[in-house]
Amino acid sequence: MFNRSLGDNTSPARQTVLSRVLIVLPLVLVAFVAITVGFVASKTVRQPYETPFFHLFFSDTVHMKAWLITAALLLALGQLLTASRIYEVLRFPPKGRFYHVVHRWSGRTAILLTLPVAYHCVFLLGFGTYDTRAYIHSMLGSLLYGTVLAKVLIVRSNGFRGWALPLAGSVLFSILLGLWLTSAFWYFSTFGAGI
Repeated sequence: MFNRSLGDNTSPARQTVLSRVLIVLPLVLVAFVAITVGFVASKTVRQPYETPFFHLFFSDTVHMKAWLITAALLLALGQLLTASRIYEVLRFPPKGRFYHVVHRWSGRTAILLTLPVAYHCVFLLGFGTYDTRAYIHSMLGSLLYGTVLAKVLIVRSNGFRGWALPLAGSVLFSILLGLWLTSAFWYFSTFGAGI
């Protein structure tokens, strides 16, 4: 994929160029996916809930979305905790690969839980501009999967600086927290937390 290490036989000028490309590439990826998702969502012109939605075992789709994004946020909090342990910001037992495995699988599960929510938001509801909360939620939702892809790119490549992965993870957590605050938290505080 990318040069795994910027080795000793590479000139300093070439290392600088490669380093800058590796920093810009995730940003371009985030922008491309965000613009694409935003464009698709903006072309979805429907009155909320005029299309039949699936809602698994929940009473309605809104409850399903609120609880799935809450579960994803809890898994993201677990990601924050395990990342803190992996980077030894927090020190608690046991040592070993346990935290790496939990970190990977909690991240995969969190993203998986966001997929039905994103489907309803992007393809059935569209880009919300009717109030500030909906607009911020739509903007953050457009950024979510681009940020996920950028983080995966950084994880899979060794050419990035050491701060790139924690930064990408922090941005991803912040976006997910913002999505939760502008959706599930708002819904639970307005209508209650029923299932």
